[in-house]
Amino acid sequence: MYSFSPKLKSTSLILLVVGLVLFGIGFFMNHGISTERIKEMMEAVHSAGHNAPTHSSEMVGPQDEASHLEHATMQIHNSPLASIHFVAVFFFGLSCAVLFFYCIQHAAHAGWPIIITRVMEAIASYIPYGGAILVILMLLNIFHQGHIFHWMDPDLTDPTSAHFDVILFEKKRFLNIPFYAIRTFIYVIGASFFAWKLKAQSKKVDDTKSLVEYQFLYRWAVGYIAFFGFASAAWAWDWLMSIDPHWYSTMYIWYSMVSCLSSGIAMIILLSVYLKKNGFLPQFNDNHLHDLGVFLFATSMLWTYTWFAQFMLYWYANVPEEVNYFFGRFQHYGITFLPMLIVNFLLPLLVLVSSSIKRNYKVVTVMAVVVILGHILDYFNMVMPGTVGPYWKTPEVFILILGALLFVVGLFMFTVLTALSKLKLIPTGNPYLHESEIYEYPF
Repeated sequence: MYSFSPKLKSTSLILLVVGLVLFGIGFFMNHGISTERIKEMMEAVHSAGHNAPTHSSEMVGPQDEASHLEHATMQIHNSPLASIHFVAVFFFGLSCAVLFFYCIQHAAHAGWPIIITRVMEAIASYIPYGGAILVILMLLNIFHQGHIFHWMDPDLTDPTSAHFDVILFEKKRFLNIPFYAIRTFIYVIGASFFAWKLKAQSKKVDDTKSLVEYQFLYRWAVGYIAFFGFASAAWAWDWLMSIDPHWYSTMYIWYSMVSCLSSGIAMIILLSVYLKKNGFLPQFNDNHLHDLGVFLFATSMLWTYTWFAQFMLYWYANVPEEVNYFFGRFQHYGITFLPMLIVNFLLPLLVLVSSSIKRNYKVVTVMAVVVILGHILDYFNMVMPGTVGPYWKTPEVFILILGALLFVVGLFMFTVLTALSKLKLIPTGNPYLHESEIYEYPF
């Protein structure tokens, strides 16, 4: 059994509390920004030669000075909600992707990863807590306590309004508040149910050592794979792509999902190595690490493929509604948008391409941390340009993002390690356990 050390428990709680305090400080600082300072920030952006909107829907409606000031004010005050939103979606997606990876192994009757079954179940235990944060954010949005989804503004779909947006009017059948709320509950409740059911069924397999119960575990795993396939696509539309509702991409659902899957595998590596080095999981060996390194390398390359395919096709087509998504990021997020390819593609390619290096605990662990940070930056680039726009280089935004990260990381650590301490680390009832214990990679 794993024992959640008091020192580590205190660390997670300190991170949670410090994150909450920093976020509160950032919120009140952001709330106190005056109209005069907003005008100064607008002038600074324009004087730098950046006049293009961050997304095409900014060009709809009146374009006078008062309208631009109103829009800038809205973007600046979006900072608190946008900061917690991208972090919350990322960690929820990461946990759901780990459960997806877990279910793939069961559906394929794979033997090698059985040793790390409990690690994956513990990470998936975060799903209901991360989902609760997203439900709270959903309620804040639908009650107009934030404006990160501007399609929720009724004026934009009212044909008699000066702000009428015909594109959003055409998408109203899907992008409407009641349907959005229902879908959010389906994602969160559905994923939470599968996380609970799969963990309970896995425990039942241990208790009974019955192949019949293992068959039920297999069936529930297949069920979650189907659920995740539809839900991860839909929540990418709802929580991320609808931030820029004039723009769409058929690659986006794969792009956002693979980002979480790669990060999820990195998280499995970190937790497995931590257990190994502290003597809780001696059965985890170089061969298991090697295979996890293979998946980390493969998903990093798959993420790069989806990023490049999306970017190349849209940029080459040169259609204003499509290119604007990237152009706003080039103008206002140049130091975060393209450089993230270094940590998400170039470093994994150069470091993890070697088979022998995938057995090096230090190198693979460092790369796991790099990949997680790189994909947090990826989600930052997905959310912030369409919500905060060019007004992100301020102390308030940095404090808000740091606070949101520390809070969610602290909550993630506490829930995952608490869940792990309640699980039997070795799934003794699994029929493939012996295969995992003696697993040896042939190369």
